[in-house]
Amino acid sequence: MPTENNATSVLDGDELDAALKQSLKESAATYVHRLREPFTYEGSTWEKLTFHFGNLTGRDSLTIENEMALEGKSLIAAEFSGEFLVRMASRASAEKLHPKVLLALPLADYTKIIGRARSFLLRSGR
Repeated sequence: MPTENNATSVLDGDELDAALKQSLKESAATYVHRLREPFTYEGSTWEKLTFHFGNLTGRDSLTIENEMALEGKSLIAAEFSGEFLVRMASRASAEKLHPKVLLALPLADYTKIIGRARSFLLRSGR
């Protein structure tokens, strides 16, 4: 009859530190924003929005820069460009939101989402 191994593994300080850092990275990479009130735009209504910033690639960044350049908008630092950040959040949204949807959000919700996008870039060392 096989015996069950009930041994538990114990993490040392370095392993625990590494696990906590990984957990923080993963939680920063995905952000779920609960809207203060249900938001309706062109017939669609949302109560929460999900952003997977960790899924974005270098290609996304270059595409955003190229879109901005085509519109005559310059980019000095992505972290401090509202135009870049709203496009970044749009690309990261699980709901596939167009930037104009994010721009139509109430200011309190918009600034929270853009702040999370900015924090992600600053943490990633871009």
